[in-house]
Amino acid sequence: MENLYNTSSVLVLNHLNLSSENVFPAFLFATLSYMIILFCNLILILTIVLNKTLHQPMYLILLNLPINDLIGSSAFFLRIINDIVTDRKTLQYSACVVQAFFVHIYATGTVFILSAMAYDRYIAICWPLKYNTFMTYANIMKIITVVWMSCLVLIGVLFFLLLRLPRCRSELTHPYCDNPSLLALVCVNTTINDIYGLLTVAISQVTINGVMLYTYLQILLACFRSKTSDTKAKALQTCATHLTVFLLLECLGLFTIISYRIKDISPHLRRFMGVSTLIFPPTLNPIIYGLRTKEIREKVVHFFRKIILPS
Repeated sequence: MENLYNTSSVLVLNHLNLSSENVFPAFLFATLSYMIILFCNLILILTIVLNKTLHQPMYLILLNLPINDLIGSSAFFLRIINDIVTDRKTLQYSACVVQAFFVHIYATGTVFILSAMAYDRYIAICWPLKYNTFMTYANIMKIITVVWMSCLVLIGVLFFLLLRLPRCRSELTHPYCDNPSLLALVCVNTTINDIYGLLTVAISQVTINGVMLYTYLQILLACFRSKTSDTKAKALQTCATHLTVFLLLECLGLFTIISYRIKDISPHLRRFMGVSTLIFPPTLNPIIYGLRTKEIREKVVHFFRKIILPS
């Protein structure tokens, strides 16, 4: 039976298959996309870190979003750019596992961080007089710690269950490594992995969507009760921007998860939706949460003015 299993540490890549005339456009698109994501998210990180006036609960939680986006986009783009440049046809299994681990950390981290941000806005808008009591620095650190530890534990167990299984296949057809594409290389029973994966998705989705639904309903009710038009407009803008990012990520992520379990779906559509999850949110997040937030926008403009027009 041992001869049936593939003990090779090398996987065969079968996802690019670029013609010679498409190599440069693909390289240019991937490189520019990664540079835009890198630039926008680093600017947001530096703006929050270097300005003490932004060391407030809302921005300290927000700081985790660009960090998480850089984890996901770097895990994807650094490998795909290298594959395009070197025309590589093989990949070490260990490197694939590392990429998959960080891709899942990114996906899980994003929805957890957005939930923490929704909770912060709920306290700020619905309980403004108790905001400073609830959202102390110590409590913020606890929330951030819970977010990252939850991601590490959930994804750590997922990959522990994966790595115990022997492989008998070595061909990767997905643009990047993730748990479903690695499970497709396994030829033994994966029931435990499937149950854990589905339970994790189901419980996290019910919990996170429940938090988002409750907090935003309460925010909307508070808006309609408010007699101040400025407060109402600002709160509604906060709801709209947060929900836009959350719904985009949810739609892309859930479609990708479901597509693995429906064999009739086009593999090209599955690849496109999976790649979109790693491109669009990291690109849009710093724009939506940075440029549309007055305090951050003013600090970014001031920063560039100092560079362009030094005193």
